[in-house]
Amino acid sequence: MSDRESKSTAPPGSTVVLQARTLERSQTEERSDLLAVEEPLGVRVVVEEAGRPQRHDLAVTMRTPGEDVELALGFLVSEGVLSRSEEVARVRECDAAVPPGAVVEVYLAPGVDFDPQRFRRNVYTSSSCGICGRAAVERVRLECQPIATDGPKLAREMLWTLTARLREAQAVFDQTGGLHAAGLFDVDGRLRRAREDVGRHNAVDKVVGGLLREDALPSADSILLVSGRASFELVQKAALAGIPVLAAVGAPSSLAVELGLDLGMTVIGFLRDGRCNVYCGASRILD
Repeated sequence: MSDRESKSTAPPGSTVVLQARTLERSQTEERSDLLAVEEPLGVRVVVEEAGRPQRHDLAVTMRTPGEDVELALGFLVSEGVLSRSEEVARVRECDAAVPPGAVVEVYLAPGVDFDPQRFRRNVYTSSSCGICGRAAVERVRLECQPIATDGPKLAREMLWTLTARLREAQAVFDQTGGLHAAGLFDVDGRLRRAREDVGRHNAVDKVVGGLLREDALPSADSILLVSGRASFELVQKAALAGIPVLAAVGAPSSLAVELGLDLGMTVIGFLRDGRCNVYCGASRILD
């Protein structure tokens, strides 16, 4: 654990107690069980037009409550709406929504370019796939700048420590067993930020949104680790945040590797038990 990210506690509203019937070979037991919450969050952009605020609903994502502002900001980074903290005038969680806080409004600073026509598709984002509702991959792939390859090198032994360090920070998973996680590490393997959610893409958006709030984008000297597989969209999210290395406990998809190769990123899969596969960008890792 680093000084910046200690063992966290479950955010309020992230878990719920429900009744379950446990079946074993010879007996049945009624008991309470703690589950991770999944609820919708609306992301809304507000821009000034003719002196009046104009609201544009961009997406509804199914998420685990907690760090909702970070999630909304990270989503807007992933969509190419935001890249710097000064582009945000203010952020508001709407108390009038049902349930309260189920909509986050992001007010854009004057002069920030925003085309609402790009979002006429009314994106509905599930907790398992961040790009549901998109017509084609061509509409998903945003303009990502190639990642510089002359940054710090990574020690192989450091890589073996990352999965355990992220696992130690998964407070809600400890209680429910039902959440994904994303962790941001520095090049020495210190955990800078860890976030949990029912969706892998939401957990990454929470990490990226936190970086935006700290004015820490691009995050060039960092490693992003996700608890599940590495999809095309997660590579894209890392690239838009300027993160050069994406590692996953599970497998990457072929398109994830192709995008990582195109952008000069390092994509690592199956990072566990003292081994991994490096699919592209192996020059960043010391022999």
